[in-house]
Amino acid sequence: MKVLVAGATGALGRQLVPRLVERGHEVTGLGRSAARSEGVRALGATPVVADALDPDAVARAVAEAEPDVVVHELTALAASLDLRHFDRDLALTNRLRTEGTDHLLAAARAVGARRFVAQSFAGWPYERSGGPVKAEDDPLDPAPAEAMRNAHNAIRYLEEAVTGARWTEGVVLRYGGFYGPGTSLDGEGSEHVELIRKRRFPIVGDGSGVWSFVHIEDAADATVAAVEHGERGIYNIVDDEPAPVAEWLPAMASALGAKPPRRLPRWLGRMVGGEAATVMMTEVRGASNAKAKRELGWQPAHPSWRDGIGQAA
Repeated sequence: MKVLVAGATGALGRQLVPRLVERGHEVTGLGRSAARSEGVRALGATPVVADALDPDAVARAVAEAEPDVVVHELTALAASLDLRHFDRDLALTNRLRTEGTDHLLAAARAVGARRFVAQSFAGWPYERSGGPVKAEDDPLDPAPAEAMRNAHNAIRYLEEAVTGARWTEGVVLRYGGFYGPGTSLDGEGSEHVELIRKRRFPIVGDGSGVWSFVHIEDAADATVAAVEHGERGIYNIVDDEPAPVAEWLPAMASALGAKPPRRLPRWLGRMVGGEAATVMMTEVRGASNAKAKRELGWQPAHPSWRDGIGQAA
């Protein structure tokens, strides 16, 4: 098949594109600047340049590629996300999840793409009540924290636009927190590894917020499965072991040879880290991967972050 990957040089794109090429697909990588073209070629794909927020440029790029499948992996995450200003730092990513999604969908429809796969996120968007682990049909948070509201609305917009596109198979992949090559949890020098080693990643309150992780290579494998045979709907792409912060953070520190993380009372954590950080430490829910295993035929090669983080360390 012909596959266009928007975001081909991101952490996931760099894993996804070679896998698609290896499986015989003709891959085009969409990037926003000519400077990234060589990176796309090095991955085995044909580069095409377009600003995802320019509808005419996106239309021309997609028309040139004539893809059977469009994969939307566009984000603009800062090198270091400031959780005190969560929505501010995600402002461009929010636009890519709203305006960018609209532009890619319109262009994909014009060329008759039969499948559209888009990146979403598992975990903090789910409702912060009920059980600790959520499935795809569980509701999203009806009242997200104010600091996270714009990002939450952008994710909801993307998911509804993609799964509501009746002219194509709209597939949404809710990825867990990435770790592994090219991510912020990738051994020496990576952002979150250094924060953990320097004890600048504390446990806030009781650390009962439940997180789900996924190795970046497993995320890419699941995306290949979605490209090749995903049916309309939403899938959590996470490992087998959702865990509360109070469990996974000390374990990661130990795997990295670091001292145990500091602990802050909730009120102080909110003062220092802001509302979003406090919510993520104490209230968010994890996600179940049962549907992705059942319907995509996907199995994570790294079933637990415990083993995967040890390898990354």
